[in-house]
Amino acid sequence: MQYDKKVLRKLQLAELDILLGIDRVCRENGITYFLDSGTILGAKRHGGFIPWDDDIDIGMPRSDYERFLKIAPTALGNRYCVTKPKSNDCQAALFAKVMLVGTRFETAETQEAGFKQGVFVDVFPYDALSSDASAAKRQRKRCVMWQSISYLYHSRHIVVPHGGALGAIERLACAAAHGVVRLLLSPKVINLRFDAAAMMAQGDSGSRLLISSPYAYDGPFPADMLFPPSSIEFEGHAFSAPADVEGYLRVQYGESWNELPPEDQRRNHAPKLLDLGPEQ
Repeated sequence: MQYDKKVLRKLQLAELDILLGIDRVCRENGITYFLDSGTILGAKRHGGFIPWDDDIDIGMPRSDYERFLKIAPTALGNRYCVTKPKSNDCQAALFAKVMLVGTRFETAETQEAGFKQGVFVDVFPYDALSSDASAAKRQRKRCVMWQSISYLYHSRHIVVPHGGALGAIERLACAAAHGVVRLLLSPKVINLRFDAAAMMAQGDSGSRLLISSPYAYDGPFPADMLFPPSSIEFEGHAFSAPADVEGYLRVQYGESWNELPPEDQRRNHAPKLLDLGPEQ
């Protein structure tokens, strides 16, 4: 989506407001988190948002993630809403979101799913990756599979990798798969299967690697690359960051992480409906 620059900046500042609330709750309750994905890339490369980016991502170790989900709905206050797939059958993303009440950020996918998505910050759980190579491969494959199935369950409007005739075939295949998944599965079953895959290495004393389970083919990341968190400036505020920020960025984006991508590869979420609420 091509944003008006003023609208994009207002959106970014609304997301920053959410992040500041999350940071406060985490600090007050000893919950570990760190800026993740494009957000930590923006912090390191730009000192804030990637100029065209329209969301914020953070990561948490699984135990902190679960504790955050228990504490945050009350601790954040009534300006914010915490949503998670276990309690919202309309949510395709198998991770939590903290949303700003009174706003709307709706894509074709969320509208079809009936998910009333507001301006948000994504909260990703990080899980131990099995120390056994074959088990680790299964773990990652199953996490990706169940997240993909969740997206197929909730919407026909899946973003496909190709255009033209091949893209049309891919879209038809996704629409057919959507119908099959809706017949055979439910959000509850999908969530249970995903969680079982994500946490299959809990108790593995030999595990030294972690994955962001909803995006399990990213990484993996050595535990000492992420923890204990360091600090980084983002939009004039100090937030938690991976212990080795540049090491994380090399794993996530490659050695060229500090180079700007071509303009035609500068993507964002392309909402169909954006309402920043009365305060904006």
